[in-house]
Formats: sequence, C-alpha cells, structure tokens
Amino acid sequence: MDIKKKKQSGTLTVTVSGRIDTVTAPQFQDGVKPDLEGVSNLVIDFADVKYISSAGLRVLLSLQKIMNKFEVTGFSDILTIETA
Repeated sequence: MDIKKKKQSGTLTVTVSGRIDTVTAPQFQDGVKPDLEGVSNLVIDFADVKYISSAGLRVLLSLQKIMNKFEVTGFSDILTIETA
C-alpha cells in the first residue's frame, strides 16, 4: 500500500494505492490520523485501491468520527461515493 498526502487550505487529500487489509489498515490509519489537525475537509482517493477489507472500513469510520466529532449511523450517511 502507498499513501500520498497533500494539505492545502484546510483540506487534506489522501491518495491511496494497493490493498487495505488487516496488515495494512494500521499503516493507513497511522498515515492519515496525525495530519487531521486543522483539517476541515478530508478527501480520500481510492481510485488505485484494489481491495479494502473490513479492517480498512473500520479505519474509515474512525477517521469520519474524528472529522465529524459525533456518532455516525452508517456508511451511506457518511461517505460520498463516486464511481469512474
């Protein structure tokens, strides 16, 4: 898995490639979470992600809770999903 980050004007854009699974999910979280200070908009580009496991989905929920600072009810309520 490879993570690239760009922070600009309160927006953190994270581009991820490869697989996010049980082994790489902690790396994904540790690669994003420390950079959330002062961020009001988090964009994660999964265009080059080949697979995401439930461990990766848990990281997404964790990041969304940090961004929203309130309890989240479900993926469809918190994620904007765009297809190519």
